[in-house]
Amino acid sequence: MEDSESLQIPIPTSPLHRPPTSQTTLPEDTPSFALGHQHKTYRHQYANIYFIRLRLLRDHVEKKARQRWKNVSGDPQLIPRVLEVVKGDLCFIIGTVYMDMPLKPNVMDDIARDHSIPPPPPREKFCSSDDATMLEDESGRIQLVGDKLKGMTLVTGIIMAALGHETPSGEFTVVDVCFAGLAPQASIGEPITESDEDMEVDRSAPSQIAEGEWIAVVSGLEVGVSSPADGQLQMLAEYLCGEAGGPEDQLQGSRISRLIIAGNSFGASAPPEDVDEIAEKKPRRYGYDATTFSPHATHTLGAFLLDIARVMPVHVLAGASDPSGALLPQQALPRAMFGAVREHYNFACETNPSWLGVAGRSLLVDSGQPLEDMFKYLPSPPVTRLSIATSTLRWRHTAPTAPDTLWCYPYFTADPFVLNVTPHVYIAGNQPLFATRLVKDGDVKCRVVLVPGFSETGALVLVNLKSLRVRVVQFSVAGMNAGGGTSEVPVVDSDGALHDHQ
Repeated sequence: MEDSESLQIPIPTSPLHRPPTSQTTLPEDTPSFALGHQHKTYRHQYANIYFIRLRLLRDHVEKKARQRWKNVSGDPQLIPRVLEVVKGDLCFIIGTVYMDMPLKPNVMDDIARDHSIPPPPPREKFCSSDDATMLEDESGRIQLVGDKLKGMTLVTGIIMAALGHETPSGEFTVVDVCFAGLAPQASIGEPITESDEDMEVDRSAPSQIAEGEWIAVVSGLEVGVSSPADGQLQMLAEYLCGEAGGPEDQLQGSRISRLIIAGNSFGASAPPEDVDEIAEKKPRRYGYDATTFSPHATHTLGAFLLDIARVMPVHVLAGASDPSGALLPQQALPRAMFGAVREHYNFACETNPSWLGVAGRSLLVDSGQPLEDMFKYLPSPPVTRLSIATSTLRWRHTAPTAPDTLWCYPYFTADPFVLNVTPHVYIAGNQPLFATRLVKDGDVKCRVVLVPGFSETGALVLVNLKSLRVRVVQFSVAGMNAGGGTSEVPVVDSDGALHDHQ
């Protein structure tokens, strides 16, 4: 018989206390993604979004361009309209980038296609060597050429300045380009710790975890899929509630003040087998038909959220696989669908994207659709998802491909995806792998974090709001990963390092 002392549960030497947390009021010019009545209409043309975007960012791009090219020989001047350039004169123009891509899906081609022939399989990438770069404004469009454009990260919808001259054939040879750069950052909290700002990932032991308030971010729970990760989901709940692991794990978990779920909480359920038979049935007037709908996913997710909300605030964003509208910004999910947690004061449903103010830091969180869409139209390598995410901060726009290839509402007087301020933390959910980078421009610092899907990797990302350090904790069951496979999925950052496993 084993010694009874060896079976005792480890007890911390001192009581553990979760740090107090509160939401911070964001600056007045921080955009809201909640739709008003003026935006819930489809009477307006989508072209208005491009006009508003150019008007909002033109002055910032011009200021940055004049600073960048003030010492260029020839004293290049700004040409107000792209079609007013003079052939041979060195100048710079400002407009909206348009990528003419032959492989890009075209709805008119789909309508004209012979439907008796099966459609080709969907492409993973739509970029090719035949792509052409244009710059347009209210006056018209001009084609950009030159070696400077090769290898650049450009997508439709970016506001950009181009330095160069017009050729006899009417093209504009680009010598250099300039973007708006990082937007100013609101001072709503303590400054970032100087000794910690250059550290990409906190690799110290859990017992040496940095002081300050930590937030936990997870995405892609995908509750309700055919291969559920119920075991990992239960481990995640116990870890956040301080009921799992040893003293070091409990110490690390006690520093977490709130949880953010960045979309795809629900997964696509398997279709019923007898589809034809179900289609012939008369729909029920009240309640739901158990043959076509199962409440298992909502009950499971609601119980999980209730356990977490009892110990910390929880923010839930809508995602691509969630029962929400497909157009961005996605509105908050109905609280009523989550069961008993809907009445808890610690539970909040947020829009996607969403601005949050926590502990003196501003957070911009989305469920990954803009990044996923831009990645389809850029060559990789050399472009990575992390490089695209950092570029959006310098473009001052988080979803430039909307509304061209990314669905969004037809805004008439605003573009909510324009960055008037730079967040302290920018989070994109539902990515294949974890990655992070600290973007700096003078006193402006932003931690970019790509959060992988939990159902595939079992990864939970922790962010320290005082130093902007990042940690990763992975939950797995012996012999299988979070998605029900047979191999362990590594969690890597931009440096290719492995991290904590729970």
